[in-house]
Amino acid sequence: MVNRERIEASIDIDASPAEVWSVVSDLKRMGEWSPQCRRMIVRGGEVGVGTRTININRQGWKVWPTRSEVKIFEPERQLALKIAENGTVWTYELEPTATGTRLTEHRTAPHGVSSLSNTLTQHVLGGTESFETDLQSGIEQTLHTIKSTVERGR
Repeated sequence: MVNRERIEASIDIDASPAEVWSVVSDLKRMGEWSPQCRRMIVRGGEVGVGTRTININRQGWKVWPTRSEVKIFEPERQLALKIAENGTVWTYELEPTATGTRLTEHRTAPHGVSSLSNTLTQHVLGGTESFETDLQSGIEQTLHTIKSTVERGR
């Protein structure tokens, strides 16, 4: 049950970092583009370092909550959330390009994934390898949906 330390993908978006940031940093909209995190409830006012969220995740008929906290909030550059239940960190990085913005999303497990989370993944969510393969596909789908959302809004 070895977890991948990093799962990531990138996409180029024909829009400025400010335009991409306005979508990525609107955490209440996460459910619009993520195939797993179907709803993110932001606790408190404006999003910034320390903001906490309650996340409703879904895989087929299985639904489970997680909690996260914004650890990095650098407008037009980087947004990172740490998941309380498993210790993983989900990060969005924005990089200006000649034609717009490169958006990278990655999930890291800097201290591994909690044993409870691994046990549940193994016995309820189809196993670690399958689950992390789905995370990779989900990241790619999320990025394509964000790209479409941003470019359509131009």
